[in-house]
Amino acid sequence: MPEHFISRADAESDLLSCAAFLAERITSIDGHAEAMMAVVPLYLRKENVDLAAELANTIDDPYTRDRLLILVAEKCAEMSDDDYALQLADAVEDHGLRSQALELVALRQAARGDFDAAHEISEKMHHSDSVLVGIAANQAAKGLDTAANETIGEIGFPGAAVTAFHEMAADSLQQGQADKAVAYLEASLGKAQDIEQGEEKSRAFCDIGSVFIEAGRNDKAIEAFDKAKSTAESIDGMHRDAFLSLAAQGFMQAGSLELADRTLDLVTDKTQLAAALLGYSREFWRKDERDEAIESLEEALAILESQHERETRDSKNRFRLFTQIAAQFAGFEKGERAIEIAETINDEGERVAALSQIAAILTIRKEDEQARHAFRAVTGDGDRVFALIGMSDAKVRNDELDSAIDLLKEAAALTETVPQLTFRASGYNEIGRRLLALGEGSQAKDNFRNSLDTITQIRDGSSQVISVAALAQITAETEFSLDESYRPVMQTLAGRAGL
Repeated sequence: MPEHFISRADAESDLLSCAAFLAERITSIDGHAEAMMAVVPLYLRKENVDLAAELANTIDDPYTRDRLLILVAEKCAEMSDDDYALQLADAVEDHGLRSQALELVALRQAARGDFDAAHEISEKMHHSDSVLVGIAANQAAKGLDTAANETIGEIGFPGAAVTAFHEMAADSLQQGQADKAVAYLEASLGKAQDIEQGEEKSRAFCDIGSVFIEAGRNDKAIEAFDKAKSTAESIDGMHRDAFLSLAAQGFMQAGSLELADRTLDLVTDKTQLAAALLGYSREFWRKDERDEAIESLEEALAILESQHERETRDSKNRFRLFTQIAAQFAGFEKGERAIEIAETINDEGERVAALSQIAAILTIRKEDEQARHAFRAVTGDGDRVFALIGMSDAKVRNDELDSAIDLLKEAAALTETVPQLTFRASGYNEIGRRLLALGEGSQAKDNFRNSLDTITQIRDGSSQVISVAALAQITAETEFSLDESYRPVMQTLAGRAGL
């Protein structure tokens, strides 16, 4: 008989204990592993690493067990318990995952300033560059520039050195040290030149260019994007157009429409061409050039619509781009056009996502009638619940709190009709979380109780555990205390599992 760590008494009084109690009693190997993936991270949030490790060790699926032990090891390192962290890392069976565990432990050590300990681990690793990047970035953040440069000198792959300089530059910008950030970026440019793989090299130059823009050095950004463009032209494969598109958008953001257009002329894939034009439209709008913004967005849509199925390399990406374009029209004060585009998207998931985003954007813009039009175009009750929640969030952003509460009440009423039990429980959870934040404790309690009642009806064991764990996480984050009215439902859940 397998060992159990959670008592029935605890399961009947605490949501996380209830979730763990249920998870322990799932007999399916896959179901048990899936359930523990939801439970163990929540014990780590409570810094209960011993119980988290014990629960992880009960998992028969070796891959899931190793993944959870990695999380526990990382948490131990965060808590400065390095001996236990390394013990858990050594217990990871898969060689690659064990290296990942050691890397995460070392990165946590570096983050807290224990550079000697992090270095000691890196010296035992076959591929230590990621650890060295973390050490260098944290050394620079503490003003140890000489030590950081020495650490970068130990890095074997130029791409990793670029990442280190990039992180150091981003941190310097956050600290208001633009000149220091520029110096790091210039060093990064030199390192990026040594990257051999074309896709990695072009992406590195694009990333560097973007941070140059943040640092107010558009001239240097243009230099970086020009290198990205030249590198992308040499790529022989499907990613060539993606990096040319990124370079074109970079030129645009750096203020050179001419260079942007020259680069865009090299792009042949219509999805990537449309993505670049979407980026153009946002930049035009930011500069208050609204006619040009709308024109670019319409052109992006026309190009995407003209793309035949046999020309499409990635249908998912194409449908996602339709969603982004539709939502952008809403942001550009073209609500009717946005809804019209969204309703024609041939992927149900993306169509729902587009309409829900549009409803929220129009709510923020205080175009409530148009927002309702978008909402009514959403068909499934579950999707409509989350669309209403998004609209409520928009009302909160506008400081229209009474309206936000009304939308949540409407969502709660609609949640009762959602046929998928896990979806229904999730809806009640999110509504309750928001009502609590808005000071509606009594109504929040009702929704949490409705969620728990719904969870008792879920037949699949792992799905039931995941739903209980989600509710446990929300109540912990909001510091919501369960009262005695919840106990009978938890007793029912525990009683069924304990049979």
